[in-house]
Amino acid sequence: MILLVLIASILIAGVTIYQYREQSNDYHQIRLERKEAQIKQSIAYTLQKTTYPITTDNLALIFRDDIYRIADVQNVNFNIYDLQGNLIKSSKPRFRNDSINSHLKKEILDHVAESSNKRYVFDDTEAGDKYQASFTYITDEKFKPIGILNIPYYEDNSFNDMELKEFLMRLAVVYLFMLVSAIVFAYFISKYITRSLQTISDKLSTTDINRTNEKIFIENPGHEIGKLIDSYNAMIDELELSAVKLARSEREQAWREMARQVAHEIKNPLTPMRLSVQSFERKFNPEDPEITIKVKEYSNTLIQQIDTMSSIASAFSNFAEMPAQQNEDINVINIVKLAVDIFNEKYIHFTAKEEEITAELDRTQLIRVITNLVKNAIQAVPDVVDPRILVSVSSMEDKVQITVADNGIGIQDDVKAKIFEPKFTTKTSGMGLGLGMVKNIVETYGGSIDFTSQPKKGTVFTVRFPKKSKIHK
Repeated sequence: MILLVLIASILIAGVTIYQYREQSNDYHQIRLERKEAQIKQSIAYTLQKTTYPITTDNLALIFRDDIYRIADVQNVNFNIYDLQGNLIKSSKPRFRNDSINSHLKKEILDHVAESSNKRYVFDDTEAGDKYQASFTYITDEKFKPIGILNIPYYEDNSFNDMELKEFLMRLAVVYLFMLVSAIVFAYFISKYITRSLQTISDKLSTTDINRTNEKIFIENPGHEIGKLIDSYNAMIDELELSAVKLARSEREQAWREMARQVAHEIKNPLTPMRLSVQSFERKFNPEDPEITIKVKEYSNTLIQQIDTMSSIASAFSNFAEMPAQQNEDINVINIVKLAVDIFNEKYIHFTAKEEEITAELDRTQLIRVITNLVKNAIQAVPDVVDPRILVSVSSMEDKVQITVADNGIGIQDDVKAKIFEPKFTTKTSGMGLGLGMVKNIVETYGGSIDFTSQPKKGTVFTVRFPKKSKIHK
């Protein structure tokens, strides 16, 4: 609507300017023809009453004084030339311009001679003003040409230009008012038209798959708006069905993930239990004087692993964190050594510079951390000629530091960033949940875990626990 008003105003202004110029041209053309007719009539009257023979040579004598009288009466200056274009007489003795002088150009003479009405008019400018010059024959009583009449006519458009300017100013005021009215009218019309679209927009901005979304109901909507509302309501129905399917899928995925974690965590203690039983069976000697002490150690090892599996089962049945922390003040050195002793590999060594480092931790979860890290180290050194795994414990002010170092195959640079991600593994078997669980346990206590590794040289995992529990709820 606003664009139409602007286009209309521009077109009307252009048409108005064009019309004024055409009217001005027509006015000057008619006025020149009228002046020319009046002068020719006066010239004919002078020729009739003259006593000189009416010839070209006598034109200067005939109009010696009358040319000024005629010019004064008609208020127009004019010139008389002979048939060869030479100036004979001018009502303005000092008349001079670039196009018309004491001798006419041959092309002007040709135009006059060749035109059907023996008349020629051309337009030109002088000193920035536009003027016309008409040329026509002066004839005797027998209509024989004896000279050429030239009337230079200067166009004065100042009055028309002033009128045009005033008209355009009034037109601009009218169209400015129309433009403002169109803007206001267009605003309210657009608000009325788009009220339904605003309702749909508000609903779309609040649509969420995680909650129940309301449908749109509008009385008497337009045809297109009605189709849009129907499409939105149909989308809401499909969204609710998708939300139900997604919730079901998420629950199933959660149970599958829980099952993988439980299976992985149960497998961790089963392996050292199997190794302990095999070692006990191989080394059992009823006549050994220390048999009672060894049986007790084997029993403690098995009980520790059974307790770990029991805590996992309890946590799974309660659908809580696996397993729930049971914090107590423990000697970290003894627990780590106990976790290392369940492995029978001779290349696994344990070292500690102190005899006791006390920290508030969960015994079972600490064993899980050490077991996972040692198992990963064992799996990293199967092809090494002289395998070596070193587990060490040290104290660092208010923290306990545990390191597990191996001289195995190391970790490639392109997988280092993913090493703690759940389900990520570089092994051909396993769920890839071990290091992810270790990181989760360590960070739950406010601790940290990091590693350094060089391919084909080995890996060092470093775990730091605060001595005072800082469990993140």
